[in-house]
Amino acid sequence: MMVLHCCFLSRNVCVLTRVFIVYVRLLVEFNSIVWSPYLKQDINSIESVQRRFTKRLPGFGKHTYSKRLELLNLPSLELRRLYFDLTWAYKIIFWLCRYAP
Repeated sequence: MMVLHCCFLSRNVCVLTRVFIVYVRLLVEFNSIVWSPYLKQDINSIESVQRRFTKRLPGFGKHTYSKRLELLNLPSLELRRLYFDLTWAYKIIFWLCRYAP
């Protein structure tokens, strides 16, 4: 995570947030339907990635995690995994999944 802040010279919050979404969150959420954790310690461990990133943004360190997410207009990773799980369940129920022949 520290590498992300070092690689980009911009301290613009919008730019850094977009970089996080494109490069980091993509990796954290990859195939989350299959490996989605259910233990609280595992959920907190995954959520700590986004928590540390938002805390390091200029001017956001003094806010709580939920307030930082609200200010940045980001959902929690746990909420996003729930959304992906529900979307996948909907596709299964209504036969919208494509399987290899």
